[in-house]
Amino acid sequence: MRRLGPFVIEKDLVAPPARVLAVSTLALLLAFAAAGVIFWAYGVSPWLAYKTIVAETLFSKSGFAEAVRRAIPLLLAGVGLVLAFRGQFWNIGAEGQLLLGAVAASGVALFVHAPAAVELPLMFAAGFLAGGLWAALPAVLKLRLGVNDVLTTLMLNYVAAYLVGWLIHGPWRGKSAFGFAYSDRFPAGATLPLVPGTYVHWPTLLLALLAALLVWLALERTPWGYRVRVIGDNPEAARYAHIPLFGVVFAAALVSGGLAGLAGVGEVAGVHHRLLDAYQISLGYGYTAIIVAWLARGNPLGAILTALFMGVIFASGDVMKLALQMPFRVTDVFNGLILFFLISSERLLYYRVRLAQSGEEE
Repeated sequence: MRRLGPFVIEKDLVAPPARVLAVSTLALLLAFAAAGVIFWAYGVSPWLAYKTIVAETLFSKSGFAEAVRRAIPLLLAGVGLVLAFRGQFWNIGAEGQLLLGAVAASGVALFVHAPAAVELPLMFAAGFLAGGLWAALPAVLKLRLGVNDVLTTLMLNYVAAYLVGWLIHGPWRGKSAFGFAYSDRFPAGATLPLVPGTYVHWPTLLLALLAALLVWLALERTPWGYRVRVIGDNPEAARYAHIPLFGVVFAAALVSGGLAGLAGVGEVAGVHHRLLDAYQISLGYGYTAIIVAWLARGNPLGAILTALFMGVIFASGDVMKLALQMPFRVTDVFNGLILFFLISSERLLYYRVRLAQSGEEE
C-alpha cells in the first residue's frame, strides 16, 4: 500500500473484469492517438482518416467482408495462442506454424490424388498435424531441457519461411511460374468454397468459430482444462498437486500450433489456391494473433471479437492505400502501437486507487 496525497494505491492479486476492460480500452485509445500522429505526418487529417476507415470497413459490404476474411486466420491462431499462454507456453511461433500448415496442405493438394470429398479433410488434417508438430518441438525443448520457448518458437518462424521459399523456388516450383515463384494451381477439389461475391472461405470461418467454442469448453469444463489453468496460474502448486506438467503443456502446444496450421490451410485452399512466398501467404497473421490473444485476456470466446477488430485493422490497410494514398504497411505500425500500449499498461491491471480513510497510514 502506498499513500499519495488523499489517495491510497493498493496492489490486487486478481484484476477485476471492469478494470481489465478499462485499461485495455485506454491502451487502444492511446494507440489510436499515436497512430493519428502518423496520419498527420503524412499530411492526412486523423479525423478524416478514421472516418474513412470506419466507413469503408464497418459500413461497407465489401470492406466488412474483407475484414472477416482477414479475421479468419487471426481467430484460429489467436485461439491457439490463448490456450498456449494459459498453460505458460509462450508460443511466439504461430507465424511459422501457419506456414507449415500451408506447406502440408499444399503437399496434399499437389501430390495426393484423392477423391474431392476426401482431399479437403486430408488437407486440414495434414495442416493441423504439421502446425502442431512445429509447436511441439519447442515445447519438448522447454519441458525437457529448459530451453527458452520464446526464442525457439520465434526462430522457427524464419526456418518455416525459408522452407516455403526453398520449395517454391525448387522442387515445388510451378511449370507456369515466371518471375515470382509459386507452385502449380491446386485442383478444383482442393479449393474451399467462398461466400458469393467475397473472398470469405466459409468452411474455415465455421471451423474457427467452432475452435473458439471447443477450446473455451475444454478450458472451463474439463479436467484437462483445469490442469492447464492451474499450471498457468501457479506452476509450483501444479507440481505439488502432481499434475503431469509435460503431458498437459505438450498437448496445449500441439493444439495451439495445430490451430495456426489450420489457418495456413485456409489461406492456401481458400484464397490463393497455390503455395506462394511466405510473405504472400501471411501478412504477419501469426504475429498479430499475439495481440488477438492478449486483448482476449485468456478467453477463447473473447478472441472472436478481438480477431474481428484486428481484421478491421488489416482491412483498413487497403483503405489507406486506395483512399488515403498511404502505404499498406501502416497497418504494421497500428499493430506495433497496440501491442506496445497493451504491454505498457499491463501493470495497471493489478493496482487500484481509492480515497484514504481518516487516520490511515502507509
